[in-house]
Amino acid sequence: MVSAAPIAEVLLHNRSNPDCIQRNEIFCPGWAVDNFNRYVDPVIQHVVLVLASVCIGFAIAFALSLLAHRHRWLSPTFLGATGVLYTIPSIAFFFLLLPITGRGRTTAIIALTAFTLQIIYRNVTTGLANVPADIKDAGRGMGLTDRPLLWRVEIPLAMPEIIAGLRIATVSTVALATLAVFVNGGGLGVEIYTAGNLTFKTGIVIAGTLAILLALAFDLILVAIGRRATTWRRVASG
Repeated sequence: MVSAAPIAEVLLHNRSNPDCIQRNEIFCPGWAVDNFNRYVDPVIQHVVLVLASVCIGFAIAFALSLLAHRHRWLSPTFLGATGVLYTIPSIAFFFLLLPITGRGRTTAIIALTAFTLQIIYRNVTTGLANVPADIKDAGRGMGLTDRPLLWRVEIPLAMPEIIAGLRIATVSTVALATLAVFVNGGGLGVEIYTAGNLTFKTGIVIAGTLAILLALAFDLILVAIGRRATTWRRVASG
């Protein structure tokens, strides 16, 4: 259950800002400036939720992808398992975990991690599968065995698809992480839920905008990482 304390804090502060309530504005700049510090901790919590979920999800999905790449018969099983997790309604997944892991950040991270697996797994396996056979043959002709071929040829060439999967998974996790409020996982969802219980909606505008900006920031960072990881593209085009 979400604590009523944040709602009480907003109500108390609104009493000293009656104009914002009386005008029933969608966005009150004065209130936003006076209360912006209340969003610092939720933003940090949200970043932690996203980073932990995506990093753990990537580690699991990448390992599964490498196994499926080496043993192709495992691919349908992994694809089906991650697909089942991905299709579970997000709210239901959070509440299904409550009897097992209880309320808190751990439950939120487990659920968010599960939702990243299908996206990342698909993109990694697609990227590895799309490496041209003649390039792999050329690598073997140069004396590369399977493991060096994988790390020095196949994974670098699959990097655009891998980064694309990470971008999709990260941006979607930023949005889904707002649901962590329902299991006391913290994040910007707390402020969105708090404001949603009031007629005064400036808090929703601020928290929602911060979530969008976080998604854009993560996406830009991953784009930059992708460019650094695919310098071979610039060399080839040059």
